[in-house]
Amino acid sequence: MGSTWRRRAWPAAPLVLALLAATGCDSGTTDAAPKPTSAPSGSVARVCAKPPAGPAKAPAGAVTVDPAVPGDLAAKTESSPPHTTFWLRPGKHTLLSDRYDQVTPKEGDVYLGAPGAVLDGRGSNQYAFGGTAPDVTIRYLTVQGFAAPRDEGVVNHDSADGWVVEHATIRKNSGAGLMAGARQQVRASCLRDNGQYGMNAYKGGGALRDLVVEGNEIVGNNTDDWERKRPDCGCTGGVKFWAVNGADVRGNWVHDNRGTGLWADTNNNDFLIENNLIEDNDGAALIYEISYNAVVRNNTIRRNNWVEGRAYAAAGDTFPFATVYVSESGGDPRVRARTDRIDIYRNVLEDNWSGITLWENADRFCNSPANTSSGDCTLLVKNTQRCVQPAIAKAPLYSDCRWKTQRVDIHDNRFVLDKSVLHCTVKCDRMAVLSNYGTYPDWSPYQGERVAEAITEQQHNRWHDNVYVGPWTFVVHDASRTVGFKQWRGAPYRQDAGSTLRAGDGG
Repeated sequence: MGSTWRRRAWPAAPLVLALLAATGCDSGTTDAAPKPTSAPSGSVARVCAKPPAGPAKAPAGAVTVDPAVPGDLAAKTESSPPHTTFWLRPGKHTLLSDRYDQVTPKEGDVYLGAPGAVLDGRGSNQYAFGGTAPDVTIRYLTVQGFAAPRDEGVVNHDSADGWVVEHATIRKNSGAGLMAGARQQVRASCLRDNGQYGMNAYKGGGALRDLVVEGNEIVGNNTDDWERKRPDCGCTGGVKFWAVNGADVRGNWVHDNRGTGLWADTNNNDFLIENNLIEDNDGAALIYEISYNAVVRNNTIRRNNWVEGRAYAAAGDTFPFATVYVSESGGDPRVRARTDRIDIYRNVLEDNWSGITLWENADRFCNSPANTSSGDCTLLVKNTQRCVQPAIAKAPLYSDCRWKTQRVDIHDNRFVLDKSVLHCTVKCDRMAVLSNYGTYPDWSPYQGERVAEAITEQQHNRWHDNVYVGPWTFVVHDASRTVGFKQWRGAPYRQDAGSTLRAGDGG
C-alpha cells in the first residue's frame, strides 16, 4: 500500500470543521459540490442507469434455470458438462442457505441472464461464482447481495483465467464485486455500490496478465469505508490492481467512489489508461504505486480528491495530495512493456484538488521496515535478502533495490483550476516532484537528501508543453519548498519548457 503520508487516517469530522478556516477552505462546503445526476454527453460508459437486456428466450441448446427453485443454477452447473450455456429466467435466483454455497462453473461455461434475471446472495451467501475453471462467460446478469469477506470477491472469487464479464451488473455486495484472472475481459458492465472494491484485480500465487477493463461504469464503491475501519490499509478503490502485467483500461466512467478511482499498487507493469472519464471520487482519480511503465492519455479527470485532499489540508498536512499520484513508480527499459516510461499526455484535469504529484519515499525499499508492501521487492531483484549491507550500497543493488520515480513524461495536458469552485484558497493548487529526508533504517544507503535530489534533478522526470489555467504553484525537492511558475521553469529545475500559464483565468 501507499506511504503513510498518502494513506493516513482521516481526521475526525469535528477536527476537519475546526481547521477548515485555517487552511483557506470554506467550512460550509465540506461535503463538496453537488454530484452530477447523469453522465455528460459523449462516449462515456452510461451503463448503470439502463443496462441492456439479455435474451428473452433461451438460446438453442441452453439449459434453462428456474428462479423458483433455490440452488437450481449451482445444481444444474454441477450436473452439466463443460461448455454448457445456461439461461437464467426472469426473476430472483438464489443459492442454498449455507454461506459457502456458490456456483462452480466448468471450463467454457456461459451464463446468460434474461431480462430481469438477478442472482441474489440475500446477505448470507459469500460467493456467487468461484472455482478455477477457465474461459467462463457471464452476460446480462445482475449479481447482488453477497457477503464476501474483506479482500475477497463475489464473481470469479478464485481469480480463474480467461473469464469474460459483459453487460453485467454487480452491485451491493460486500468485499469486491469482482475478482480478476489472467486474460480477463470486463466490458460494458456496472460495478456499483460494493462494500470494498468494484473489482479487485489480484491473483494469489499466479500471473495476472493481459487484463481488459473497457466501457464500464464504476461508481459508488467502498460503501463500507474500509480506510476508516483499518487506517492506512490501502485496501479500497473503484478498482485496485495488484501485480498485473499488461492492462488496457479504456472508456470507463469512474465516478463517486469513496476513496480512489483507479489504484495500481505493487509491481504492476505495462498499463494503458485511456479515454476514461474519472470524476467526483473522494480521493485521487489515479494512483500508480511501486509499479512500472504506463501510458495515461486522453482522459478527462475532474473534481476528484475534494474530500481526502480537504481533510488532509484541514489537519495541517503539508504533503501535496494530488488527483494523479505517481508513487515510487517509473519507466524502466529492462521491464518489458509497450513503453519504457510513464507517459502522461493529452489529458484534461479540471477543478481537482491539486494536479500531479511525483513522490518517492527515501525510506521505502526492499528489506526496509518502511516498505509497507512487506515481503515484496522490485521486479529487478528476485531475492529480497540481497538488499542488505554492504551490497545495497553499491551498483547494481543501490539502484535496483528501490522503486524509483523516474522517466515520467508529463506533456500536452491541460490543467484547469478555479479555486472558487473548490471553495479553497491554499493547498489545492499544486504540482509536485519530491521526496522526504531519508532517515531509517540505520543501514539505509538512502539517508539524507539523496533521493530528493535524484527525483528532482537526476531521474528524467519532465513536465513540458502543458497548458495551465488558474493559479498553480509547484512543490519541488521536499514538501517545504514551493515555487512559482518562473522559478519552476528556471535553473535548476528547468521544468515545463514550451508550457503556458494563465494564472488569472481560472478564478
